Amino acid sequence: MATSLKEPSEYTREENILIAKYAEQADRYNDMVKYIKHVAKTSNEELSTEERNLLSVAYKNIIGSRRAALHTVSIIEQKDETKTKNEENKLPLLKNYRGLIEKELTELCRDGLDILENFVIPSAKDPETKVFYLKMMGDYYRYLAEIFVDSERKTASDNSLDAYKKAAELAEAELNPTDPIRLGLALNFSEFYHEILKMPNDACRLAKAAFDDAIAGLDNINLPEDSYKDSTLIMQLLRDNLSLWKNENEEEI
Repeated sequence: MATSLKEPSEYTREENILIAKYAEQADRYNDMVKYIKHVAKTSNEELSTEERNLLSVAYKNIIGSRRAALHTVSIIEQKDETKTKNEENKLPLLKNYRGLIEKELTELCRDGLDILENFVIPSAKDPETKVFYLKMMGDYYRYLAEIFVDSERKTASDNSLDAYKKAAELAEAELNPTDPIRLGLALNFSEFYHEILKMPNDACRLAKAAFDDAIAGLDNINLPEDSYKDSTLIMQLLRDNLSLWKNENEEEI
């Protein structure tokens, strides 16, 4: 009979990292979170680039799957609301299911925020690492703002804005305009302005400034091949958003 995995506390740091890598390859992201989270909570030093990426990928996938599920449920809700009254009894069940997904998403975001605020950010010394974590914090609060209402939504939105602003200030001071972490921050921050704050002009200004600065810097900075690919991909996403938002503004006019 095959033996099961032990709890993270029974493994060394290196073993937990290895299990997290195995879990990623097997698409078992709940396991990945469990073991890499233990590393983050018990580490007395700044996480390595590999470790912080494992942490980010783990939460990105378990949170992303819930956000995708909510999007699908929203589409189903819209379709069901147009059906005949004979089928209206199905709608409360769907709303209850939506509530279940929102509860899971809330718990996962708060769990990730706890790791960021109480463990990895306090130990972070490298500016790039701090920007990386502050961006994650802004993202998780943004996801909460997407599903919260009233005062809870405002609190989540304010916290997201604060994290993004701190990350942006540090990124502008310490990171090159072509740095993929700085560009990724600009992409998500601009989407926050557009989707959460409903400030399309600010979103466009932020995205355009990041894109223009990166274009100007590409010829002057020698990026590693992987970073170059990441940066140019994010720049394309920034440009796509700018085109989409510009068209939306023209339609409104």
